[in-house]
Amino acid sequence: QVQLVESGGGLVQAGGSLRLSCAASGRTSGTYHMGWFRQAPGKEREFVAAISRTGSSTNYADSLKGRFTISRDNAKNMVYLQMNSLKPEDTAVYYCAATLVSSWYSWTPAKDRTYDYWGQGTQVTVSS
Repeated sequence: QVQLVESGGGLVQAGGSLRLSCAASGRTSGTYHMGWFRQAPGKEREFVAAISRTGSSTNYADSLKGRFTISRDNAKNMVYLQMNSLKPEDTAVYYCAATLVSSWYSWTPAKDRTYDYWGQGTQVTVSS
């Protein structure tokens, strides 16, 4: 069992940056591959990025490559999402999630139903 708590959201102007954090407690975060999703009002939850349990592999939504960076610090049980050049369309609640899937290479990180644990989300609002 693992508990996930996101932080770092807020209001930022277009073109600005934010770094979201996800703190994991319970079993060590290094046990899980981790992902970030987001959900805007009236829209379905959308995959943002994922990182393998060791941090050696990452995966991004094609539309976000180059602007967002996922990372982790297993010693601190933390996962991060650095968001740069933010746009109003990035406005959403951002969630981190953990999966019990063992193999990174046979897993599809963009499928939210493959995740077992979710945080409560943190709001990111980008003003134009």
